[in-house]
Amino acid sequence: MRRLLCLLLCLCWLPAISLTSALAAEAPAGLPAEVRVVSEVWVNYSQADGRGLAWDLLRAIYEPEGVRLSLRSEPYVRSVGLVQRGEADAWVGSYRNEIDHIIYPHWPYDVDPIGALGLKSSPQPTLATLDRYRLAWMRGYAFDRYLDHLKQRNELQRRSSALPMLDGHRIDYFIDARPELEEMIEAKGVDASVYHITDVGSIPLYLGFANNDRGRALAKLYDSRMQALYHSGELERIFARWHWPYAPLKPLLPPKE
Repeated sequence: MRRLLCLLLCLCWLPAISLTSALAAEAPAGLPAEVRVVSEVWVNYSQADGRGLAWDLLRAIYEPEGVRLSLRSEPYVRSVGLVQRGEADAWVGSYRNEIDHIIYPHWPYDVDPIGALGLKSSPQPTLATLDRYRLAWMRGYAFDRYLDHLKQRNELQRRSSALPMLDGHRIDYFIDARPELEEMIEAKGVDASVYHITDVGSIPLYLGFANNDRGRALAKLYDSRMQALYHSGELERIFARWHWPYAPLKPLLPPKE
């Protein structure tokens, strides 16, 4: 009876052992089973429901290598803090070397087209003349480190504050990525005809990885997989699927051999 019981116990453990072995084989040695990425919510880019260009791109990078994407939506400044504390592995939408003691990969994944939103009755600015005006942008955004003539500004906690400040003549221009500016003036109840967006520059976008062994391994895999997606044409196909402009990124990528 005891021998029979031992045999039954062994048989019961076999599926569990097999499942554990299968799961352990999903990710190569030295890689975590998941990559924890945090991002501000951007429509068609990094939505809270898991849809968007950035999320699809990250799935294409990591999941074929057995690393599951675990996403989280937070405001930009909080996203950075989570990575700095090691509570997340990377955040979306960083500018290279924007934050000290963060690991930046070699490959950018997109380009941020930067615009200045102002009243249509205001003079149309250029990047060289923006320092004459009262500017504002979102708290934590480092536009002044990457674009000249963006020095004095108000930092806003919420984008919803920008249009009332423009209408009340408390600022002259609100600086942000063009898709965000377009979304603002296309919102319900907003008269888009009284505003104007002027393109003032562009900045390459990167993931910012945690400065630890886990972050280094994930950044190395990111670069390897980005290169593979680029050479296979899959990178461009992901952009096309979301009707997202790929042309601004192409000059930053190496020529295909």
